[in-house]
Amino acid sequence: MQIFYKFINKLSLWGAYLGAIALVSLTLLILTEIFIRYFFNMSTMIADEYSGYLYLASIFLGLAYTFNEDAHIRINIITSKMSEKSNRLIDVVSGSFTIVILLFAFYRTILFTYDSYSMDMLSESVSATPLYLTQLVMPLGILIFILSVLVFVLRRLKNDK
Repeated sequence: MQIFYKFINKLSLWGAYLGAIALVSLTLLILTEIFIRYFFNMSTMIADEYSGYLYLASIFLGLAYTFNEDAHIRINIITSKMSEKSNRLIDVVSGSFTIVILLFAFYRTILFTYDSYSMDMLSESVSATPLYLTQLVMPLGILIFILSVLVFVLRRLKNDK
């Protein structure tokens, strides 16, 4: 089981790395757009569109790592006064509930991406980017997030922090 835990942690770490690369790329794209507009009075014509795609990728690919690092917002005003056993029970129940919600989101993002693929949807900008390519990060990021929450629940069930 430890091999599975380590694999999921590595997977979430790689998602975070890819998300960080997307953020750096977004920054470089915007800086390039600013530079070209200021000095050459021209535009890349894709900076606005692709910065949105890169931002989407950074958010979805960073979800699991953020969860693993306890960086999601967590209100613990009640649980801070409870016993460890009660906290574990609440973590298992809320984690299981989270997995159900994420499975629904995973299913919907797969359908959304597949619809874009099957209808050959393209962006309306000059690049005419196939939208399914930009949407693939949504189900991928949610899948990694589901696996991270699953590891969290399994660890709390085993009382293994």
